[in-house]
Amino acid sequence: MIAWVNSQEAIMQERNHQTPRTPAPDRDFLCQELVYRGHVTADIADRAAEIARLRRIPVAQVFTRGFGVSQYAVAQAQATALGAQYINPVTEAPDTSLIARIGAPQCIKTGLMPWRQFGGETIVLTSRPEQFRDETPALVAIFGPVRLAITTEDHLNRALSRLCKPALVAQAECKTAPRESCRNWAPRRAALIGGFVGICALVCVVYAPELLLAALTFWAVATLFLSTALKAAAAFIGWRDAPDGAQNVIPVQLPAITMLVPLYNETAIANHLLARLSGLDYPRTLLDICLVLEEDDKTTRATLGRTTLPQGIRAITVPKGRIKTKPRALNYALDFARGDIIGIWDAEDAPAADQLHRVAVGFANAPPDVVCLQGKLDYYNAASNWLTRCFTIEYAGWFRVILPGLQRLGLAVPLGGTTLFFKKDALHALGGWDAHNVTEDADLGIRLARHGYRTWLIDTVTEEEANGRAWPWVKQRSRWLKGYAITYGVHMRNPVQLWRDLGAWRFFGVQLLFLGTLSQFVLAPLLWTFWLPVFGVTHPLAAVMPAWAFWTLAGLFIGSEIIGWLVAYVALKKAGKRWLFKWAFSLTLYFPLGALAAYKGLFELLTKPFYWDKTAHGILLSKEWRTATPPPQPPLHPALDG
Repeated sequence: MIAWVNSQEAIMQERNHQTPRTPAPDRDFLCQELVYRGHVTADIADRAAEIARLRRIPVAQVFTRGFGVSQYAVAQAQATALGAQYINPVTEAPDTSLIARIGAPQCIKTGLMPWRQFGGETIVLTSRPEQFRDETPALVAIFGPVRLAITTEDHLNRALSRLCKPALVAQAECKTAPRESCRNWAPRRAALIGGFVGICALVCVVYAPELLLAALTFWAVATLFLSTALKAAAAFIGWRDAPDGAQNVIPVQLPAITMLVPLYNETAIANHLLARLSGLDYPRTLLDICLVLEEDDKTTRATLGRTTLPQGIRAITVPKGRIKTKPRALNYALDFARGDIIGIWDAEDAPAADQLHRVAVGFANAPPDVVCLQGKLDYYNAASNWLTRCFTIEYAGWFRVILPGLQRLGLAVPLGGTTLFFKKDALHALGGWDAHNVTEDADLGIRLARHGYRTWLIDTVTEEEANGRAWPWVKQRSRWLKGYAITYGVHMRNPVQLWRDLGAWRFFGVQLLFLGTLSQFVLAPLLWTFWLPVFGVTHPLAAVMPAWAFWTLAGLFIGSEIIGWLVAYVALKKAGKRWLFKWAFSLTLYFPLGALAAYKGLFELLTKPFYWDKTAHGILLSKEWRTATPPPQPPLHPALDG
């Protein structure tokens, strides 16, 4: 009877060419229709209706994401319930001039596509009738009388990605505002500046070598002193964990979360990744996992083509463009994200099963200006070789001591590239990721701070694969350092404005984190010379400076090593990996690789600043990775346990 009435109303509206009555999908009828068609049992239909009521989401979403009912079956039932027509825009192409009037990104965001015009009405396709109801006034203002038709979300997105490819690609590459992006970086100008600096240095080498050596050594020592002071402060503050900031608020309604997982040339990692993602315990009706693939990546696409994707995991293919970077792919996929929270994992990640619950609790307890949560990274192949041990020690110090210290000191937090979670609206307002920046994570951390937002670290761990081969390690680190240099250059275009945006304290922090880090790696060989007297070799500066000054500098260098060991001890204790501490004394032999990476990065800064030197994954997959579970996590709020 309901279906007949809806159908008759639709016919009368069609005859009168009037704006249709706002449709309100009858949940009970949709459940009954799916039972009648044999897609679900009555018991499942009742459960789906109850879940939809409790989570305040459309029951159609529960059927497709929670119970595996096909989108096509649900769409057909919706069309019957609403007396509407079902249309596939992939086989029956829409009028692209209508789409252009509101833009493809807006169509994707709202899930509404103006299809064609008939009899003075514009037919609008959607898989979300409730969204059509909310957007009807805006649609009428643009198109005049409109009429609802049903399609599936997959068909709508596929049609838009095919027909509006240039617009979507252009937006992905230019989403960040020009003043905050490095896309207008001029390599030729950078080469000229670099050449001028090189000529000046050469002149100094010829006419005043001791003065040049003293000046560079002074700068290296100054940045070493400040960096060591920051490490010492972070270690002191981080000796004890911060009080878990009033984690007594549990979310009344769990948020919908979209996880973006960019993949490129992945073969060995695919099956392990899917197994880990399938083990997450977040409600499937609220979880949207997107594997982000490049259009020309035949390797990964073929690998996934031989795999049946688990329920709730879908692939998004990024068309070719002018560049090929991870942030460009993330920007493209961001438009297709369904969740209110956007998270990032890398291909080799093994996130804790309860991680997304912790994210929900974190945002529920955070002030409104906290729009980003950063988790901790650890490594499941730390025991593979010496390089992976040192890598694990270094990043234990970064994520468990330095970053928490920066947060508590009120400094801007440069983000890691994974286990990041953003409020989607804020991420869009910031302009997403800078598609041309090869360390888009650190750049986004500074932009968050400049726009008045904050980042919190949360107590959850994601395990990754530490890079365990020397030359790939150098290539990976050179990309990071090149990106640090570009990020620093972008934000220092207008130092006065940066000062105003951040304030004096955080402005100083940016100088230390970026310029200080780069200086330390580039000038590291000068600092290493202070080991010469230990081996009985006279230092070049010993003859031109007082003995007390020389030994003070040497003592500072040795003291910085001791502080580094202290940071490593604190971090490894927190990580439950104190067995690695004996290897911390070998970090002195590990960091010279960083100097080599810095020189490689500076050369690429002048020749190919946007080149993304991809790190291969799955090389050192160990038996532990294949069989072990992630490390134990701290207790979750009792109301969310289980």
